Amino acid sequence: MNPTQREHIKSIAQAALERVNPFEMITSAMSLEGETLTIATDASHEIIDLSAFTQIFVIGAGKAGAPMVRATEQVLGERITDGIVSVKHGHGGPTERVRIIESGHPVPDENSVAAGDAILELAERADNRTLVIVLISGGGSALLAAPMRTSIHGSPVILGLPELQETTQALLDSGAEIHEVNAMRKHLSRIKGGR
Repeated sequence: MNPTQREHIKSIAQAALERVNPFEMITSAMSLEGETLTIATDASHEIIDLSAFTQIFVIGAGKAGAPMVRATEQVLGERITDGIVSVKHGHGGPTERVRIIESGHPVPDENSVAAGDAILELAERADNRTLVIVLISGGGSALLAAPMRTSIHGSPVILGLPELQETTQALLDSGAEIHEVNAMRKHLSRIKGGR
């Protein structure tokens, strides 16, 4: 490979990395002009009148959560009322208004459960005058855990973190595809699968 080809390949790789940079993706898709928030992606174009809302919550989970939060904070600043995003251990960083919880991945840990509980509590505070912005990236299913609490024949059944960890590890060890692991996680959770 000659130097020109090498430079061409490097520039292509750099362009690809810049295209998937979480901070850049959010700031290029989200803009604020006065009271109008515009979110424009390849899949949709939303125009939101912020004067219709009394509070803005930011919630989410994923390994790219921290830069996504920083980008959202850059756009919305003090308009953000509260927020919680769960990220992988070591993937946090400073934020202004949204709390980052570093959690276990690919097997959830105590922080994954704390993040799930905290996000559910925050979501319950939302009303029809609350704009909730949800930031999701890869790894979110492990990083956001809320073990199922249900009843069988009138007896309470609480799936604890140890059972959730054991099930997740068994699925990972079995060679299950990630969509299969996530399908099982959905049925063991109070937060996944549209809940």
